[in-house]
Amino acid sequence: MSTYFSKIIKAGERQREFNFRQVTSNNETRYSVDVPDERGNRVMFNMQRNEDGSWRTTSPSLPVWIQDAEAALDDAIRENRLAEMPKKHR
Repeated sequence: MSTYFSKIIKAGERQREFNFRQVTSNNETRYSVDVPDERGNRVMFNMQRNEDGSWRTTSPSLPVWIQDAEAALDDAIRENRLAEMPKKHR
């Protein structure tokens, strides 16, 4: 499975490139995500799987435009995981 991918997602009023890196530790998978803000500074945060299977941010202090894009970030992770899955397991 690919441990890194990027996805252009509309967040706030702009298209932004979100960079995802898969991190596995203690048999738990999460994603480290970074995206530039309006000034070019990198905003970094993690996403992990909830009990319901959705991927959610783990930091409550993220900019609103990231919080509002959480469903699209979940979709991006799911799409990448499905694309990387061997066809016989789909």
